[in-house]
Amino acid sequence: MPEKRPRPPTVRLRRLAAELRKLRASAGLTREDVTERTGINEVTLYRIERSRARPQKRTLVGLLDLYQADERQRTDLLALQSGSNDQGWLRPYHSELPEEYTAYIGFETEARTVRNYESLFIPGLAQTEAYALEVIKAGLPMASQKEIAQRVQARMERQAVLTRDQPIQLWGIVDEAALRRQVGGPHVMREQVRHLLRLAAEPHVTFQVIPFGKGAHAGMTGSFVHMDFPDPDDPELVYLDTPAGDLFLESEAEIRRYKSMFEHLQAVALGPNDSMELLARVAETRE
Repeated sequence: MPEKRPRPPTVRLRRLAAELRKLRASAGLTREDVTERTGINEVTLYRIERSRARPQKRTLVGLLDLYQADERQRTDLLALQSGSNDQGWLRPYHSELPEEYTAYIGFETEARTVRNYESLFIPGLAQTEAYALEVIKAGLPMASQKEIAQRVQARMERQAVLTRDQPIQLWGIVDEAALRRQVGGPHVMREQVRHLLRLAAEPHVTFQVIPFGKGAHAGMTGSFVHMDFPDPDDPELVYLDTPAGDLFLESEAEIRRYKSMFEHLQAVALGPNDSMELLARVAETRE
């Protein structure tokens, strides 16, 4: 029997590193300042902040003292450091969400560009609330109403990255099947397609459709998200939502493979303008 694939430790490390960078910035300190006040080697601090090294507990406690972290932050970051299964830093807001999903939300919030290919669904950042509700209910048939409501709320909150002062760059590609499937019925789909048309008109959003007429293509193996970040020192990330669980891929070979796949899908799909024309035709058929 094959061993269960371990949870990538870099997921927790990146979450910890991101929070430590934010705390240091909030304290108005440079790395040189931290070294002077704590004695922590500047190279060591750099490696910790870039998720290249896990800090020892005493090192982390020293940083939290210096940054005047509050009790919640201390509890969450010490849990991340220890590698325990306790709730992560986003859980106070979405206490029932899986750990991997909270990690994804954190990465998405920090991302500069999100490239999302979906074969059957509208990308989460572009979903209306009514569409999201129908998708989540269907995908989690055993979930309670409370769990479904939390998932929908989290999905709607995620979309704030598109309307903040410096929005992320979103590039979405979908198979035409995502537009044709009657999720929630004609009314829900009509509003969803109209929302896509409005969203795609924004300068930081690009949307493409792979029409049925293109036949087989590389994206038929499944959906994925590729992210990069404003700081060039932050490695790129690929996220896969699979029936076996959420996966984060970070090796250079995996990143290259999915970047190449996305470029292939860009070439196969209709251009942004032609995609908008197809969206408009789909919307008209639902009148």
